[in-house]
Amino acid sequence: MTDLTLRQMALDVLTTADPRDKTRKSRAHAASWQQMRSENRPPELGTVAAPLRPARPQVPELLDPKDVPHRKPGTPEGRIAMLHAIAHIELNAVDLHWDLVARFPEIDFPLGFFDDWVKAADEESKHFNLVADCLEAHGSFYGALPAHAGMWRAAEDTTGDIMGRLAVVPMVLEARGLDVTPGMIRLFKQAKDTQAIAALEVIYAEEVAHVAYGSKWFHFLCGRHGLDPKPEFHRLVQTYFHGNLKAPFNEEKRAEAGIPPDFYWPLADRPAPTP
Repeated sequence: MTDLTLRQMALDVLTTADPRDKTRKSRAHAASWQQMRSENRPPELGTVAAPLRPARPQVPELLDPKDVPHRKPGTPEGRIAMLHAIAHIELNAVDLHWDLVARFPEIDFPLGFFDDWVKAADEESKHFNLVADCLEAHGSFYGALPAHAGMWRAAEDTTGDIMGRLAVVPMVLEARGLDVTPGMIRLFKQAKDTQAIAALEVIYAEEVAHVAYGSKWFHFLCGRHGLDPKPEFHRLVQTYFHGNLKAPFNEEKRAEAGIPPDFYWPLADRPAPTP
């Protein structure tokens, strides 16, 4: 039970720097919201001033993407670096989803919007902890290596554009995870790292829904404003996403998430394959 409004819960997560504390609060607040909804109590959304950037720990050091060291994924050091990068992505996703809850009070969404993103934030918190546990099992920890400084850029660029946020974060950045995670699972299977395999399989199974939430609410807003979703998606991605989308694409999982090929192939770094 909590006396906080939903957006105050979001702000509490966003202003907590320590990753384990952040994810603990995220999961506790998600449980409170879900309990309230299951009991049909009147929801209190509230209004807060969402920070431009979430609180972050002193480590990892954040570098320009081109300056992040590349390690061979077939080596133990390379697999630790891969796990560290995944943990960094998952921690940013926790904040990205709570930021969606907190940032756009002027837009009248059905309560299902908040249900979806609170659930996504809860699952991203679980994902971070699973991967952080893997790092610790290998004698490392989140913060031991430098990380990508550009992860929050899409959020900063879209603070005033909810449709741009939905297009770029879940429908581009998170959809990219659907493309690359099967290959990562194969690498950890070759290394017989059962803990990492289990963590990645949970992430892969649950990320489809997060991408689907983005597609669902993007299409909802297009319908509200009488916009054709495909050209609007192309316009927003070209406005806010820096560079082309990278093939190959996991077309099966993207379709499961509600993103058809004609949304992403025209934005790709190479032509679509001939049917």
